[in-house]
Amino acid sequence: MSELQASQEKDRIQLTRALKSRHIFMLSLGGVIGTGLFMGSGVTINSGGPMGAILAYLVAGLLMYLVMVCLGELSVQMPVSGSFQAHATRFIGPATGFMIGWVYWMSWASTVGLEFTAAGMLMTRWFPDVPIWLWSGFFVIVLFSLNALATRAFGEAEYWFSGIKVAAILAFIVVGVLVIFGAIPLNDGAAAPGLHNLISDGLFPNGLSAVFAVMMTVVYAFQGCEIMGVAAGETDQPEKSIPRAVRNVVFRVLIFYVLAIAVLSCIVPWQKAGLMESPFVQVFDMVGIPYAADLMNFVILTAILSVGNSGLYASTRILWAMSKTGMAPRKLSKLSARGVPLYALLISLAFALLSLLTSIVAADTLFMVLMAVSGMSGTVTWIVIAYAQYRFRREHMAKGGTVADLKYAAPLFPLIPLACIAICCSLFVFLAMDPTQRPSLYWGFGFMAACYLAYYVLKRKRPQVVSEAALSVG
Repeated sequence: MSELQASQEKDRIQLTRALKSRHIFMLSLGGVIGTGLFMGSGVTINSGGPMGAILAYLVAGLLMYLVMVCLGELSVQMPVSGSFQAHATRFIGPATGFMIGWVYWMSWASTVGLEFTAAGMLMTRWFPDVPIWLWSGFFVIVLFSLNALATRAFGEAEYWFSGIKVAAILAFIVVGVLVIFGAIPLNDGAAAPGLHNLISDGLFPNGLSAVFAVMMTVVYAFQGCEIMGVAAGETDQPEKSIPRAVRNVVFRVLIFYVLAIAVLSCIVPWQKAGLMESPFVQVFDMVGIPYAADLMNFVILTAILSVGNSGLYASTRILWAMSKTGMAPRKLSKLSARGVPLYALLISLAFALLSLLTSIVAADTLFMVLMAVSGMSGTVTWIVIAYAQYRFRREHMAKGGTVADLKYAAPLFPLIPLACIAICCSLFVFLAMDPTQRPSLYWGFGFMAACYLAYYVLKRKRPQVVSEAALSVG
């Protein structure tokens, strides 16, 4: 048995493969459909203009497709917990695996902390006299319990969280189309908007440069799809469920996002979109649907809990995978009786609460650094995934393998991974051109350089331990 097969067999023994195809599909879908759509889409329309926003989401959707097919090939061939962190270690190098693992872990753990506060703030709409911190604490207990009980419990919770979001988007699209063509009248008696708001001020009213400026924000909204790979080590029949998830997620997300943005752009004038509240709430208020704000508040709460649930899962599994290879403390690899990496879960949750604290006591210093790294980590992760797939395929072919040997193969090699890397790198150019976002480049790349430095320091002190990182996955 090869070392790679031994590592995969070890995962199978230690982790419960309790996630079915429907869980993987909803997990990937839920990771993408979140507050970036429900809350951030209004700002995107306002900044980039209606057609600019649609173009930005189409480009981001294309990029997501490139990432998903690359990750799909790697995850089917090497379905280990830790996913792209293990892939990077094996096919790029242990130092890069170390870097991307810690960057991705910190990014998700920081994001989870913010979700607790956001969920607590939303609850004040219904319970204004209850302190936010009480609700935040309640949701900490809920998400911890879902992740600590069993993998199956996490999968079921995420399945229903994502289902609510999808149902809300579909309902919005149906109502919106009826409003656009006059089947449902507007409150103020105005005529049906048709396509007027979409094209009345030209294709790009704020210029094409404004579209480039919002591109990073739009791409950030699509990040989370890579959680599918993190769950590969606990997936039942990964060779079937992962390719199915890739196909379904990419095209359904594109349809949901682009149709929703198009409907929003037709109904809400782009100058007024997202300035005060969620544009989805704006549309429901414009047509006078009873309790619209409360319904959307519930949907957004569900979206936030879904992101928190997925983020806690992803950060826990990445940390657990690194602990097995000496890239994190060994004690974190211990599993509970239910097959859950409980210590890794507790550390991830503790860091999430620490990031929550820094948003209050160090908002202009440490918290800013955390958010800068989080904002860049998704794009860097996508670059690493594409490059790892490129290296894997080159190695596979050099050893005499063929595309037919692969259970799932990304098409158009090497165009797919190279295009993915090129588009992702171009996003950093757009960031550098925007003075307000430029500091995130400094902090983000600075932290990544620190991770590489930490790896080589650790390797010098513990060479026999760190070297296992490469051997255990290849």
